Parts: sequence; C-alpha cells; structure tokens
Amino acid sequence: MAKRVLVATEKPFASQAVVEIKRICEEKGYELILNEKYTEQSDLVNAVKNVDALIVRSDKVTSEVIENADDLKIVVRAGAGYDNLDCDAASKKNIVCMNTPGQNSNAVAELAFGMMLYMARGKFNGKSGTELKGKTIGIHAYGNVGLNVARIAKGFDMKVIAFDPYVDKAVMEADGVEPVDSVEKLYNISDYVSVHIPSIPATQKFIDLRLISIMKPGAVIINTARKEVICEDSMIKILSNREDLKYASDIAPARAEEMVNKFGDRVYFTPKKMGAQTLEANINSGVAAINQIIAYFEKGDTTFKVNK
Repeated sequence: MAKRVLVATEKPFASQAVVEIKRICEEKGYELILNEKYTEQSDLVNAVKNVDALIVRSDKVTSEVIENADDLKIVVRAGAGYDNLDCDAASKKNIVCMNTPGQNSNAVAELAFGMMLYMARGKFNGKSGTELKGKTIGIHAYGNVGLNVARIAKGFDMKVIAFDPYVDKAVMEADGVEPVDSVEKLYNISDYVSVHIPSIPATQKFIDLRLISIMKPGAVIINTARKEVICEDSMIKILSNREDLKYASDIAPARAEEMVNKFGDRVYFTPKKMGAQTLEANINSGVAAINQIIAYFEKGDTTFKVNK
C-alpha cells in the first residue's frame, strides 16, 4: 500500500511548491493529500487520522494532533524553527520530527536587511535618515540565517561581528566575520543587532534589560527569530527611557499596539511573520520536506531529526 503524505498548511505553500511536491510523490509512488487553508485546529486533528507522513509550515502539531495520528511515522516542519511541533508527544509515539534547516535562510536574511533599511530611513517618513555603510552589525547566533546576514552586510560595507558559543570562531573568521567573546559585548558595540536565536526555554526573554540597556546611542534591534526571545517589559521600559533606540520585529509582540502608540517610528512589526514568505523559500522548504520524508522511509535517513 502506498505511503500517504498529508500537506496541512493553514498558510499554503506557493502553487509552484505544491506542483513540485505532487510531482515527486507521483514519481516515488506516494499518495499526496492536501489540506490547505483550513480554518480550525480540529481540521488538522481529523486530517491526520490515517496518514504516514505530515508536512506543515507554522501549523501547530499539538499532542492532540499526535494522539489522533494512528499511522503517523514522521512530521516535517518546512522551515528552521520547530517550536510549533510537540516533540515530546511525538517521541512518546516513536514519531520522528524534522525541520528543513537552511531552506529559508536567504529569505529571512534579506527581510532583516529590508527592515534595517526601513528603520535607518525613519520608515520613509520624508525626514533625513542614516546609511548602513560603515556601521557595525552584530549577529546574535551564527547559523544558516546568520551567515547569510553576514554575506549581505559585507555588500553594504558594514563591519560584521557575531556571537555564538556553539560555532567555532575559525568558521566566522573564514567568512570575514569578527567573533566576540560575550553577548554583552555584541550588544554594547553594535549599531544594529540582528537576532537569530531559537525560542527554547533557555532563550525565552533572554534579550532583556541587561542587554538592551547597554546598547550604544542610536542602536537598532532587528528580530527575525521569535517574539518570545525578547522580554517585552524590558523593551518597553528601555524605549520609554531612551528615545534613541529602535526595535523592529518580524512577528508582532503581545503588546504591539501599545508599543506602536507609545513609540511611533521607533518600532515596526510586520503584520504576519514574513521571513519565509518568498516564492523561492516556499519551493525550497517544501521540496526539502518531501525529499526528507522519502529518504526516511526508503533509507532510514534521520539527518534532520529534532526530537529524541
């Protein structure tokens, strides 16, 4: 019997991505089931009942979804972050969880620079702004997105520094990036800090009063990671006390309306998370997801497994 693959996307893949996923499934003899633009979480719970594999984007694969998936063997989150997957519940049922690291990285990096330019030019309010050339950009976490941010920054003739205790300094230096020894130094000497840390218990509210308060005059934080890594209370307090600082995020904080009303042009939040919202990233991540599923079933390949 053919393996059944469910693509469940409240926010669908680009049509070209779906065409390619269909082609690969047909070529390999897999049955593809599409559940696009569903409106209720219960739709996902019901859809997983008799499928062998599941591909999602930002859709929430909760314990309820896992419990109702009688035949499910693998879930792939088409993207880097996987905090929308209940990995513990999946592990208890011996379901493999994977992500597709690197597939959205350039899209996110380009968005970070779009947001930097927007903030540097005062959100295009007609007044004089500043240039990125010659400024120092600090990259907080030097993973797939971070290295793409570094590549683009060098094209703007910026000084590029980075902090990541999990990446060998030699790797950064080979890319023309100056590693710094502490996260405090990164925030203290950067004109722009580009945030790329994952949202895990250890990093939630990590960017707090102690880091934001030591930033140099006129500094800007650009967050294309997750809203949870920023301590909103600290951000509001510092922005209230220091009119020189700016904050832009690819996902609106819980207190976004309050922050916009208080700080005006010094804050900006995209209406929806836009980092992976390009045609190319859609295709890359969708194709990677189906190929990883096939490699898992046919070769036992667990290269991108994220749960225990």
